[in-house]
Amino acid sequence: MSEDPCESLKQADGRYPMDVESIEVDLLLEALHQRHGYDFRHYARASVTRRLRQHLLKANVPTISHLIPHVLHDPAALQTLVFDLSITVTEMFRDPSFYLALREHVIPFLRTFPFINVWHAGCATGEEVYSLAIVLTEGGLYDRAQIYATDFNDDALQKARERIYPMEKIKEDTANYQKAGGRRAFAEYYHARYDAVILDPALQKNVTFANHNLVTDGAFAEMHLVLCRNVLIYFDRTLQDRVLTLLRDSLCHQGFLCLGTKESVQFSQVKDDFVEVVSRERIYQYKRRQLP
Repeated sequence: MSEDPCESLKQADGRYPMDVESIEVDLLLEALHQRHGYDFRHYARASVTRRLRQHLLKANVPTISHLIPHVLHDPAALQTLVFDLSITVTEMFRDPSFYLALREHVIPFLRTFPFINVWHAGCATGEEVYSLAIVLTEGGLYDRAQIYATDFNDDALQKARERIYPMEKIKEDTANYQKAGGRRAFAEYYHARYDAVILDPALQKNVTFANHNLVTDGAFAEMHLVLCRNVLIYFDRTLQDRVLTLLRDSLCHQGFLCLGTKESVQFSQVKDDFVEVVSRERIYQYKRRQLP
């Protein structure tokens, strides 16, 4: 019987060697972490690799390993790569049924507080932050709310602060707003100019945009509502546990945690600290356990 040719590839410990691209990805991510503090090492590897391949085409670079000297020595190349690795997919009232559930199940409870602290983690370019501001406005809570909107991508944060978005999406945004239980004409919240719209500055009055990295930075304190939607899906299980613990530690007792529809606390280290409020929309309430 002939020997299996794959057997000759095994290393001494019985493992097969990594392919060249995987080695390149490891080296690049390690360089980003050690040199600049950006830690993508526990992001879902398939997603990171796909985004790196797309970045190669844009940067006209032949291999991932060629990126390493660029990110070590060229600040402009670094920022372009970090932006491409960041997850900036968002829109106004993304998943309208979530905002409808927020209006029906969370807003009435938040009305019992004299003031409200909100953390919107991974806010990207801000569309969902302003969607939340509209919901709070229509729920009569915005004037006593403070929203901390954070992301580690400074370019995305700057776009969020500017409040300017493409006119081509306004029809879809309006439809989402209506499905989310909107109570006014959506046009009341923006001004159109040429091929763009700028949102009403009143929606930014109680919003603070700041750089915060969920991978490396600490918790906020005494939040009544934390939103971190469609972010955890890009992390591996180890990082998901780390971030969920961080989000839990940022909540006050009976505060609410909102995740994306494909995310859950169910298999995490913090699952016993939460009860489901709206299962389908991944809205949870923190029940701080009593010490024995």
